[in-house]
Amino acid sequence: MKVATLAALALAALASSASAQTIGGRYQVAGKNFNGSNYSGTAEIVSTSNNTCRITWVTGSTTARGICMRNGNSFAAGYNMAGSVGLVIYDIKPDGSLEGLWTIADQPGMGTEKLTPVK
Repeated sequence: MKVATLAALALAALASSASAQTIGGRYQVAGKNFNGSNYSGTAEIVSTSNNTCRITWVTGSTTARGICMRNGNSFAAGYNMAGSVGLVIYDIKPDGSLEGLWTIADQPGMGTEKLTPVK
């Protein structure tokens, strides 16, 4: 019984590591700003360990860079954009897309964003 439990835990750990690594790649970005206006662009996520990564968004003439982390079906990133600090929290959907809410420090409101994997 203990061997089966250990084997199940090892398999779960491997599956978790593999899924964390598969979050990396290129994404199409579609979002809404605080004022409701739409924006679009691209994002790239590069794994730096089994559960951490770097993320870069390019939307129009704006580039934002940050660090990110996955925990189960949640994915969060802290970023810097034009000297302002921001935070985004995504839900990872079964199709591999990420749907989230974002904000910028000391600014009222929040925006929404969807990242769709580029295949």
